[in-house]
Amino acid sequence: MSVDATSSTPAAPLRLAVLIGSNREGRFAPTVAGWFVAQASARADLELDVVDLADLALPWAYPAGPNPEVAALQGRLGEADALVIVTPEYNHSFPGPLKHALDLAGRSLAGKPVGFVAYGGMSGGLRAVEALRVVVAELHAMSVRDTVSFHSAWDRFDDAGVPHDEAGAAGAAEVLLDQLQWWGQALRAARAARPYGS
Repeated sequence: MSVDATSSTPAAPLRLAVLIGSNREGRFAPTVAGWFVAQASARADLELDVVDLADLALPWAYPAGPNPEVAALQGRLGEADALVIVTPEYNHSFPGPLKHALDLAGRSLAGKPVGFVAYGGMSGGLRAVEALRVVVAELHAMSVRDTVSFHSAWDRFDDAGVPHDEAGAAGAAEVLLDQLQWWGQALRAARAARPYGS
């Protein structure tokens, strides 16, 4: 368990939402996300909520009035202290349904840190991440520096969903989660002292 930066009191676990950003048929996302969720679940300083776009029935158009699926998404992300987006790279960017979900999420991410786990071909999904950084900034969230990235991702995991370079991948995940923990605790305390935007 971490310690609050302003006291010696142990801080409550950070509430981390993991958003699986692909809903395509035959997607590789469950392999990458499953591995990352296992890494994060091993930490006592985190509480996880896995939000899979494939399980959501979000409306394709922005609803004119209240919508229960949109409200549920906003509620789950609103309760989180931090977010990790698991994204593939499609055509030098990220999936359209992920952009739509983030648009619907609106200000539920305001004043919170966001990290990325990306996968793709030669770029490892990093071009998708760079495009996402602009989007999360517009949502008043802040992206952390380090990213977990898998280039030629389909060749990087065994049949059990374990990376061939298990130590290297686990080390990258630890760096990302440590950064999210630091920023998440700091920004949670800041929001408690003064609501974001006030």
